[in-house]
Amino acid sequence: MAALSFKVKKLEKNTGARLSTLTLNGKTFETPIFMPVGTKGDVKTLENSEVKEVSDGLILGNTYHLWLSPGTDILDKTNGLRGFNKWDGALLTDSGGYQVFSLSDTRKITEEGVTFKHYKNGSKLFLSPELSIKIQNSIGADIIMSFDECPPFDASYDYMKKSVERTIRWAKRGYDAHNKKDTQALFGIVQGGPYNDLRKYAIDELEKIDFPGYSIGGLSVGESKEERLESLKYLKTIMPENKPRYLMGVGTPDDILNGVENGIDMFDCVEPTRIARHGVAMTSLGRINIKNKCYEEDFNGLDPNCDCKVCKNYSRSYIRHLFREEEILSYRFISYHNLYFLKTLMYNIREAIKNDTFLEFKEDFLKKYNQGK
Repeated sequence: MAALSFKVKKLEKNTGARLSTLTLNGKTFETPIFMPVGTKGDVKTLENSEVKEVSDGLILGNTYHLWLSPGTDILDKTNGLRGFNKWDGALLTDSGGYQVFSLSDTRKITEEGVTFKHYKNGSKLFLSPELSIKIQNSIGADIIMSFDECPPFDASYDYMKKSVERTIRWAKRGYDAHNKKDTQALFGIVQGGPYNDLRKYAIDELEKIDFPGYSIGGLSVGESKEERLESLKYLKTIMPENKPRYLMGVGTPDDILNGVENGIDMFDCVEPTRIARHGVAMTSLGRINIKNKCYEEDFNGLDPNCDCKVCKNYSRSYIRHLFREEEILSYRFISYHNLYFLKTLMYNIREAIKNDTFLEFKEDFLKKYNQGK
């Protein structure tokens, strides 16, 4: 039995936005879907029952961080991450490539892989396509990623071309090393920066390997929103139609809406929990910063149009008080709400696709949301 099956159920008549079903080892999800990020084996500040309430049941783990701690010895003894952290939903892992390549001052790239330094203790580390797959086999995710290089968006054409060619060779090596294809679906990653011909070349070559899904890398890495949107518009015309499309590391509401309009099925981002730890809440009327004095005597919930348990039970004034006193509960409250907000957004997006009203929904949502800027 294949680890993954995917079926496009409907194309929205005005945009071609896709409503699909994604089945992972017996668990079925409707897409478009947003996946909370559990970098080190947890979605920050939330425990599993809360993650279930604020997600559709599919979350991420980070290969690089889980490799460093707890390490594959522990994960092998617990039958993977889900045996270790007791998450009984579905799981996706990245390849570790993005974290490695963000360490630009300490890494050395060769055909074999990448040598770099431990981000905490400075010890020498090496990661290859084969080792990345081996680590992800130990983590035990339902969807895993090919090891890729993620160059800056403004890299020269010559460098980007060499990088894409190497990423394709690494993808084939990882595919050949992957011995759990029946339980773990390995995605190929499409790189190429702003160069459409390189994006097309990457897709054509990765399709020859015939991955069960394809990820879009190299976006949300410093380019403008206009450049990102232009890349998505082009990718929409050339991505395989019968495979899931995953836009990696992108998760603001406007980027999600633009992605959906351009045929994206899957999204993830650390943004909702990261900004929560800085006191920023996503609401239907735009972002609010709970640190602002105007909320000192505001006894309404974070979002007047949200029915999550935080908004129904606690006021902006109380959450502001907790945040100013550096109480961890404030981080938990805002993280919970922000993820619930995105879960609700994805539900409403799927309903708009079903009803062929996506453009109207997008316009109305952004008109209200952008009030907060």
